[in-house]
Amino acid sequence: MDLIQRFLNYTQFDTQSTEDSQTVPSTAKQLIFAKYLRDELVKEGLQDVEMDEQGYIYATLPANTSKKLPTIGFISHYDTSPDCSGADIKPRIVSSYDGGDIVLSEGIVSSPKKFPELLQHVGEDLIVTDGHTLLGADDKAGIAEIVQAMCYLRGHQEIEHGTVRVAFNPDEEIGMGAHHFNVEKFGCEWGYTIDGGDLGELEYENFNAAGAKVLIKGVSVHTGYAKGKMMNASRLACEYQSLLPAQEIPEETEGYEGFFHLLGMETCCERAKLSYIIRDHDRERFEKRKQLMLTLAEKMNQKYGAGTVTVDLRDQYFNMKEQIDKHQYVVDIAFEAMRQANVAPKVQPIRGGTDGAQLSFRGLPCPNLFAGGVNFHGPHEFVSCQVMQKAVDVIVNIVKLTANK
Repeated sequence: MDLIQRFLNYTQFDTQSTEDSQTVPSTAKQLIFAKYLRDELVKEGLQDVEMDEQGYIYATLPANTSKKLPTIGFISHYDTSPDCSGADIKPRIVSSYDGGDIVLSEGIVSSPKKFPELLQHVGEDLIVTDGHTLLGADDKAGIAEIVQAMCYLRGHQEIEHGTVRVAFNPDEEIGMGAHHFNVEKFGCEWGYTIDGGDLGELEYENFNAAGAKVLIKGVSVHTGYAKGKMMNASRLACEYQSLLPAQEIPEETEGYEGFFHLLGMETCCERAKLSYIIRDHDRERFEKRKQLMLTLAEKMNQKYGAGTVTVDLRDQYFNMKEQIDKHQYVVDIAFEAMRQANVAPKVQPIRGGTDGAQLSFRGLPCPNLFAGGVNFHGPHEFVSCQVMQKAVDVIVNIVKLTANK
């Protein structure tokens, strides 16, 4: 099976995850695809193929040499974002893209005026949606590329390599993908997530991340008799938000700039809850951001009474660079693999996180490499067939380089 047909087959499975679930995986439909993928790996000749009850898939391409070589791994996730429907995806290939508007369906157009990144792919074959769903290149393109690379290596025994492990997991899009990943079972010295964006992306820095729940206790009294008695939690919620730095929000930041992001508010006069995420690449600034939220709560408690405002802070993940810096050769190999594939590396910080960030702190150094998708999580998502093939080439080159260095 060729790479593109493999990916198109994968898009026919609805694997959307959801935050409104306590199960693993978060949606049962993810397991339908996981079973299909498990069976495909067996059919393609990989060994030790295993899927656990939570939908985590592990498989092995055995070494074809008696040399003692490192065991390395490649990882992708198969869930798609809750932000946009992943059901009944109708992919279409735009051959030799000419640089103009792409009509996805009536009234829905992907135009380079709005999506200038399209112009980076003139002359290439682009897989697009019909404008009513996402495409699922995040991260089924990564899965297809990993499987295709393993098939290539299996069919070219003249390429000497050590043991290569692959793994595919659910629920990355809701931040839970690495939570139940069995690092010990995976058994690799290092790995790579194939979950990045456009050609050449190489990421080994990400946000430090925390979540915060700000709870406010008010006092409800009939408005006609409220003077000196009422304490309106809704108003206090607005006051708390106003004390945070106004420009340090996602809409006003880029690159290495961190932020506070108000996800939502639930308020009435008697009580209020504000949900935040806190992000910063620098660990020291990150800790100061968390402290600021606690300090503001204390300031309001001094004004309105002890216990009026409480903050529940929980760390989510940390910047993988702290761990990758100890294993710089993992990045060096990726650089060289891209160079050999005539791909210019684009090193940039992730303004988010990947499964690799959490795995790196669990003893598996794991940078993130491009899978080729662009405009993830929406109906204007697309992926270049040529870029997908380059991703396969890079994976194969990493395996070769690991054997030769």
